[in-house]
Amino acid sequence: MLPETTCVSGSVVKVTVTPKKMKASILTLFLALFSVYGFAHPMPHSVMLLDVHQDGIKARLSVPLKEFQMVFPEVDLDRNYTTLIRRRNAWLDAYLKDHLTIRSPKGNSWKMRITGKSVSEMEQPLTGKYHELTYDLWLQPPSGESPRSFTMNYDVVMHQLITHKLFLKVSGDWYGGMTARDSTDADLGILSVNPATGKPQPVVVRLDQEASVWKGFKVFVNLGISHIQEGTDHLLYLFVLMLTVSLVAQKHTWKRGLSTKKSLVRVIKIATAFTIGHSLSLCLGTMGWLRISPLLVEIAIAFTILITAVHSIRPLFPGRENYAAVIFGLIHGLGFSGALTELNLDGERMAYSILGFNVGIELMQLFVILCTVPWLIVLSNYPLHRVIRIAGGTFAIIASVGWVIARILEKPNRITEYAEMILVHGKWLIAGLAMLAIANEVFQRFRERKTNPKVNTV
Repeated sequence: MLPETTCVSGSVVKVTVTPKKMKASILTLFLALFSVYGFAHPMPHSVMLLDVHQDGIKARLSVPLKEFQMVFPEVDLDRNYTTLIRRRNAWLDAYLKDHLTIRSPKGNSWKMRITGKSVSEMEQPLTGKYHELTYDLWLQPPSGESPRSFTMNYDVVMHQLITHKLFLKVSGDWYGGMTARDSTDADLGILSVNPATGKPQPVVVRLDQEASVWKGFKVFVNLGISHIQEGTDHLLYLFVLMLTVSLVAQKHTWKRGLSTKKSLVRVIKIATAFTIGHSLSLCLGTMGWLRISPLLVEIAIAFTILITAVHSIRPLFPGRENYAAVIFGLIHGLGFSGALTELNLDGERMAYSILGFNVGIELMQLFVILCTVPWLIVLSNYPLHRVIRIAGGTFAIIASVGWVIARILEKPNRITEYAEMILVHGKWLIAGLAMLAIANEVFQRFRERKTNPKVNTV
């Protein structure tokens, strides 16, 4: 006996078992087993991806033509697939509208607008090559109702081919705090034939009801933070950029010269210049107004590290660090923009995404600066700073050359592998820098007290 209630991927269907339905269930099960073992390979299934907006849902429905052809042998679908849409456009539209319906929790019907169609060749390890018909849809809830709750009925293929399924997934839900990057496992349900009734069953979808602009904004703040946190090349650039903030160039070399106050002012100016540069190119790149090959951008980023690292050892543009930071910031900003352009956002979502992403980048950069600059300023008063500066600059030169070669050849090498192994432990490197600064300061003060003893009297 089947249970009275079954749950399939978030949809709850009440089933009352009768002898007649039991026979139908056995027949359905027999046909399903026959269809699985009777074909040479598994059949591909349909997939619908939902991009949830505030006023509706942008959907993409993909249906394998081979299964479509099995249901309607009299209609030539799979053969001459390149001309299918031109030959059967009106029929394809009418058929989908008859076999896909969406209703709100109040029972009101959604409007469906077909915005485009295409046919392409696909391939999967289990199914091999096959042709797929793709519908681009705009799904509009009734006026005053939310697009975040609905019931979907779908039987495009499965009303005749009972083993066929539709996998319903979220490709993006910006206001719900979800992007295409983290929606891989966002399955909403599987629409399939109910074994008890032999009929397709609906799926009830209920997305996050507390969706808001703030929730989407926070996602991109975190994305900006993680982009810097995981970008070892950006972190290395920031480090070598800060190595000389307390020094003054004299005769093609670096000398101690700036006070703590002047060093901090210099840090603020350089960081602001870099922020202006990368914020500008981030906006231009994300909006599509400035397009440069991502590979060229990555190579250029490696060159900015190389130049800045050489500058940290031997001054190349003394007194012009702010201008260099703006120019190099423009290059790094184009690298940042790649993380947003692949998400295909638009309108309000894009504006808040750029702002949130930029805020996240700035927060992480500020954190890195606050964790490194104080110790570098302390060490700048002692000979140990020169050792750290040259060692850090040399490491950055080697790593950047490795990145340039790897990105030109589009293949990692031993240099990049070892550099990444070291840089992933950046927090321990900063901790070591702090310990060196503290130990050096304590040692120098102890040495001063020993050479110049003072007697305290009361």
